[in-house]
Amino acid sequence: MPDHPLPLDQILQGDCVEVLNTLPEQSVDVVFADPPYNLQLQNPLWRPNMTRVDAVDDDWDKFGDFAEYDRFTRAWLSACRRVLKETGTLWVIGSYHNIYRVGAALMDLGFWILNDIVWIKTNPMPNFRGVRFTNAHETLIWAQKRKGARYTFNHHAMKSLNDDLQMRSDWELPLCTGKERIKVDGAKAHATQKPEAILYRVLLSSSNPGDVVLDPFFGSGTTGAVAKTLHRHWIGIERDPAYIQVAQARIDAVTPTPYAEDLFVFPSRRSRPRVAFGKLLESGLVKVGQRLSFGKSGQVTAQVLADGSLRCGEITGSIHAVGRALQGAPCNGWDHWYLIDEQTGAQTVLDELRQAYLRREKNEA
Repeated sequence: MPDHPLPLDQILQGDCVEVLNTLPEQSVDVVFADPPYNLQLQNPLWRPNMTRVDAVDDDWDKFGDFAEYDRFTRAWLSACRRVLKETGTLWVIGSYHNIYRVGAALMDLGFWILNDIVWIKTNPMPNFRGVRFTNAHETLIWAQKRKGARYTFNHHAMKSLNDDLQMRSDWELPLCTGKERIKVDGAKAHATQKPEAILYRVLLSSSNPGDVVLDPFFGSGTTGAVAKTLHRHWIGIERDPAYIQVAQARIDAVTPTPYAEDLFVFPSRRSRPRVAFGKLLESGLVKVGQRLSFGKSGQVTAQVLADGSLRCGEITGSIHAVGRALQGAPCNGWDHWYLIDEQTGAQTVLDELRQAYLRREKNEA
């Protein structure tokens, strides 16, 4: 993993904008921000049994008006944008109280929004007064620093995490409760502690081992704890000494699995060595004249020709070109064509044969 001229794996005490301005430009791969929500509760909140709700009423969440909150938002977003690499991305989480104002500021400052993720809380706090719908979700915005720049998205890792289904933008996860909720003298250590499951998805999807993840509102240290688990470097900024103490103790207690590339790195298919379909013919993994099925249905088949092209009715071409003609859209033939075993009828997707070829080449090298 590369060395970085940064205060890696440290909590920096102070105002986030002031501290950010001391860091080198274009030095951070990912920012995760959980800023104040500007909830502005006017009165104490009580349950029907007259017990008081432990709501967010901390000084750090209080602003004079929307204009003050907007100035604060633009200041920290601008500071984060300065330290982000050109290929970097930023995540910010919020509720209906603030996320739309944050989103507008993001766009005004030149960020390009990639996704908005809805965190659906499986165990939300009810609306005790019964005057509105229960607030059962929060929103994460994922944005890149500059539109069109290359950025990290570990699509296949997220698909594997989701039982081989493409992960969607609605994440059903519980609130931080039970053993995960950090308490000091029986009280919540931080009012808005986020579940580690959210940060696990954020960091696994948009960073790689050795990358630098910065959290300008470090709080109880969830970002640092998950980054350490996944072998990412982290930098936390926090102005409250009590939160720093809690976060540091939490991160110190994390003992990650020793790093091994095959445990933590998941190369995309685009990064794999290029293999011509003809190589499978030359190696004997596919034979001239064998039939391929376009998709598993077997309704459309093609025959393999000696030059590595396919013939499907009146169409002849590469596995990609024939697939493109059949579906009327770009096609990765490795994922769409299946080799048919004429004796058993079993089907094997071509990508598995490609991987078998690469393993054979590696073993023979």
